[in-house]
Amino acid sequence: MSQTIVSDSGQQDSLRVHAADNVRVALKDLPAGTIVADNDQRIALTEAVRHKHKFALAALEHGDSVIMYGVTVGRATRPIAQGAAITTENVEHSTASSAPQAKRGSWQAPDVAHFQGATFDGYHRPNGQVGTANVWLVVPLVFCENRNIEVLRQCVADALGEDPYRDYKQLARKLLHGDAAAPSPPPRERLFPNVDGVRFLTHTLGCGGTDGDAQALCQLLAGYICHPNVAGATVLSLGCQKAQIDMIKAAIETRDPEGLKPVHYLEQQASQSEQALIRESLTTIFDGLATANQVERAPAPLSKLSIGVECGGSDGFSGLSANPLVGAVIDRLVALGGSGILSEFPELCGVEHELVARCSDDAVAQRFSELMEAYQRHAALVGADFSMNPSPGNIRDGLITDAMKSAGAAKKGGDSPVVDVLDYTEPQTRAGLSLLCTPGNDVESTTALAGSGANLIMFTTGLGTPTGNPVTPVLKIASNSALATRMSDVIDFDAGPIIRGEVEIGELADRLL
Repeated sequence: MSQTIVSDSGQQDSLRVHAADNVRVALKDLPAGTIVADNDQRIALTEAVRHKHKFALAALEHGDSVIMYGVTVGRATRPIAQGAAITTENVEHSTASSAPQAKRGSWQAPDVAHFQGATFDGYHRPNGQVGTANVWLVVPLVFCENRNIEVLRQCVADALGEDPYRDYKQLARKLLHGDAAAPSPPPRERLFPNVDGVRFLTHTLGCGGTDGDAQALCQLLAGYICHPNVAGATVLSLGCQKAQIDMIKAAIETRDPEGLKPVHYLEQQASQSEQALIRESLTTIFDGLATANQVERAPAPLSKLSIGVECGGSDGFSGLSANPLVGAVIDRLVALGGSGILSEFPELCGVEHELVARCSDDAVAQRFSELMEAYQRHAALVGADFSMNPSPGNIRDGLITDAMKSAGAAKKGGDSPVVDVLDYTEPQTRAGLSLLCTPGNDVESTTALAGSGANLIMFTTGLGTPTGNPVTPVLKIASNSALATRMSDVIDFDAGPIIRGEVEIGELADRLL
């Protein structure tokens, strides 16, 4: 990091991320005329620069590259004065390598001696996997069964006395009826204390699409059913849809060839009545809960963790604090024999050369390149491009181009070698860091991370988001302390001290791990 001017509060006012960068990031609102020290020069801001936004360290001409994180993240579309803000009006998306590529085999693993012998309490499965949670899963093969899934959800919640909306229902009664509202019944003692609950999935797929859509759905559902956090599953089918029971059975068999995971299949068109279907479904769920409850948490080594990394509602600080913090945790986990999964291919645009250089061999590098190019072609067919990735919220918070967003987003994957590249729904099978081809949307991506076997997800955010996952715990890491305070019921860990210069990333990564 280069020299910075420090405010009276001790907080850095701005930051140059990489020595090769020609922009700095404002860490607080800086008025026009502010003098910023950068190495041996002092720069006067020609205009006000909002916090999280960038300003030029040297005058840029039309066509010049904008460099951040040591890579090209944009191209000037008009002359930009030294000390002027970088905006969508003067910069457009552009990518190119502007820093030396990492060399294969050059990674220096972090010191993890402190974690040797560390364990977590997990649910040990017969196939050797370990879950961080223990749930029974109920899924439809086709959207026609979504209503029955909802019926089962309400019936199970009522029977177990574990209504997740109990407090909100009481709030609604009070708002409507005042203090005269009848109170909610008190929660009951948990009947299955070793089970984290029943998870009910719904979706809009299974019929009406292509055969490939049906196959992809079955592969994804199989990934969820065979997930280490899932004890077993109840599957509802209508009967006539494209996504047939035989298809999902085949998908499950490839992941669970010994048939160790209990799965029950019910077909409504073969049932005597809807009541009979619901009765049989409830029976499989309650029997499944009784079986799942026999498994208790037991110590497991950290090598049994597979952590998916995700970002959503990103801001201009995400790539400076939360993302590199998560990447440092992944590096530590990989050094301990564990695994990480980095997804969102549109958010790797502009750093492909860095990731190719980190691939463990030529075959892995080639697969990454092929999947990236195929994704680009599919996007182009519908008139889209990776450069369209930043959302209005991203841009408002300083992420002006896709490459700028990508360079920061890729930091979640740390620096360890890429040992495998997975297409959507493919399971992770190799220990270490894998890349997973998913959309940039955080919901589809989080869905895919769980489907590929991540038994924990670290999710960074600068603006805040409620996105979670039904089977995999999702830890939210805030890029700034203001968010961590404002949405304390959603945020699990605050990376804000990095922005304030109070702690090094490595030290905070040890705490987070």
